[in-house]
Order: sequence, then C-alpha cells, then structure tokens
Amino acid sequence: ILELIFFFCCFLRFDEIKEGDVVRHDGKRSDGYLEHIFKHAAKELFGVDVKEITYKALKNKDFQEVTLEKDGETVLRFAAAYGFRNIQNMVLKLKKGKFLYHFVEVLACPGGCLNGKGQAQTEDGKPDKALLNQMEEVYAAIPVRLPETNMHVQKMYQDWLEGMDSKKVQETLHTKYSSVNQTASNLDIKW
Repeated sequence: ILELIFFFCCFLRFDEIKEGDVVRHDGKRSDGYLEHIFKHAAKELFGVDVKEITYKALKNKDFQEVTLEKDGETVLRFAAAYGFRNIQNMVLKLKKGKFLYHFVEVLACPGGCLNGKGQAQTEDGKPDKALLNQMEEVYAAIPVRLPETNMHVQKMYQDWLEGMDSKKVQETLHTKYSSVNQTASNLDIKW
C-alpha cells in the first residue's frame, strides 16, 4: 500500500480533486501508516479486528511500540521510532540481532512530521506548540478512508495496473529482500 501511495501521487491530477476527496489514513496524527498497516496485518494474518491501538512508550516518548497478542503470545510487534537518536539505537540493535519488530515506522523528526524543521517555528527557532496543536486538530478533522476504498486508487489499479491481481501489480508494487554481504570500507558509517 505504501508503494501504491507513491504511484498514486505521481499520477493524480490535482485539478480533478474536490474538497470532499481529501482524506487521511487511520491514526491520530499525520505521520506514517503504522496504525493502518497494523490493523490490516492483524486482520489479514490473524483474523483479529483491531479497533483501537495503544502505543507503549519505551525509553522515551519518541520510541513507542504496538503489539498484538493472541492466545497469550505476542504475534505482531510494531514500533514507531522518531528522531535520529532512536533511529541510531534501532540500527545498533538490528546489527546485534536484538531487534524483535516486524515493522518499524521511522521518521527523522522527533515528535513526528508536524514537529519537523520545515514547519512553522517561533522567532527563537523553537516549535510553535500552539500552531502544532492547531495543525493536529485540522488533520484529525479530515475524514478517514482506507486507501483500498479510494476511488482514485481503484481507478489506478484498473487503468494503469491492469487489475488487482495482475502481473503488473506484482512487478510494480511488490519486492523481495535478501541479505547484503558486508564489505570493509573506510566509508562505512559506524553507528
């Protein structure tokens, strides 16, 4: 679905969008799609319909986890890592083989995208908390619509991707990952 959003944005003609067409993904903030992906995975993989997600802050408020338990066992473990300090810690744990997450949403700005340096700040260069709250309220007022029910996405699947289960969908929107052999180099980043 994330790949689909990228292609959707590339092919969408903004002059065709009306005010009622503006929608947002599931979640309380404008950050990534962790909540949508978590709910979708819970339903598709384990038959669990998750209505509300509870984030558990770990070492700090910008590294949180979401888990799904079934029959007393944790079957899904997602994390949201905001800010370079948390990203660095995540990479270190990955290298040590001590990273237990199935999915991680990574955002460079502490507090998420709305708190980023590209946003409005006070004269002393600090985040404008009143404006940040106002932006979050405006975002929360936009209706939620699942990407798979969006008529523009459906049209793209039909017209450009030749249907939902086509070979073109598999080639364009799906990938496989394999391990990469490490090579020693002075240019390697040591986190």
